[in-house]
Amino acid sequence: MFRTAPGRRAILGLTAAAALTLSMAACGSESDTGSSGKPVPSASADTSLADKVPADIKAAGKLTIGTDSSYAPSEFLDTDGKTVIGFDVDLFNAVGQKLNLKTEWQSATFDSIIPGVKSGKYNVGVSSFTINADRLKEVNMISYFSAGTQWAAKTGATVNPDDVCGKKIAVQTATVQVDDLKARSKKCTDAGKPAIKVEQYQKQSDATNAVVTGKDEAMLADSPVVAYAVKQTNGQLALVGDIYDSAPYGYAVGKDKTEFANLVQQAVAALIADGTYKTILDKWGVSAGAITTPAVNPAS
Repeated sequence: MFRTAPGRRAILGLTAAAALTLSMAACGSESDTGSSGKPVPSASADTSLADKVPADIKAAGKLTIGTDSSYAPSEFLDTDGKTVIGFDVDLFNAVGQKLNLKTEWQSATFDSIIPGVKSGKYNVGVSSFTINADRLKEVNMISYFSAGTQWAAKTGATVNPDDVCGKKIAVQTATVQVDDLKARSKKCTDAGKPAIKVEQYQKQSDATNAVVTGKDEAMLADSPVVAYAVKQTNGQLALVGDIYDSAPYGYAVGKDKTEFANLVQQAVAALIADGTYKTILDKWGVSAGAITTPAVNPAS
């Protein structure tokens, strides 16, 4: 499924960026809620897993996590402008709870997270990373979700993703969907048809708004992102076509931390087994991306 970009949210460079530390204890109670208005599910510690936590992490009592908090519903800022929420956040907080560890979320630019994991700045990178060969050369990755590309347009509009030559299509910059549109546009021009007008936006919310206002005719992005965006527009937008090019998301852990990567995989498996995983995905409306068997460094 991968074209020129190394993942759904493409890495444009490995420049370091200053991070804003946003602490969140991985001990949320059933009374806690995110912006979805539903309780934040909690998980019980698994002593058989907690006993295997590496000594340095156990001594710290927490996991430091790098995330790009601008990608709803995966990871984004709550209405207070500080607290990171989302299905990625709820799910990895539950992983921390299984391991009897707190979680400290540090908001960072997307392209600085994997370098931060490699340098030891972060114990884990959690930011909707698609698992692919390029990333597996840099870090260990643990699969936990599956996402593909999905289109959306104004409700009632007639849009066929396979026939958008000459149309204005909204997309977030630096994503694999930009490459998708460029490839489709080339097919248009090769056939003597007008090129697709690729309208790129820094934020997915801006791309969504461009379709809502009628500036652009359709948009495409990761399937959970589009499903969430459509839900937020209260009927103004509708999903178009089927999800395609599905691939797993993965947590990023240092290449020298294989033992810990295996432990994270076991924690995810435990959450799937006890139902916490399903509860979290259902809460955020992303259960279509559920997996049954998490793996360390699955084939990309």
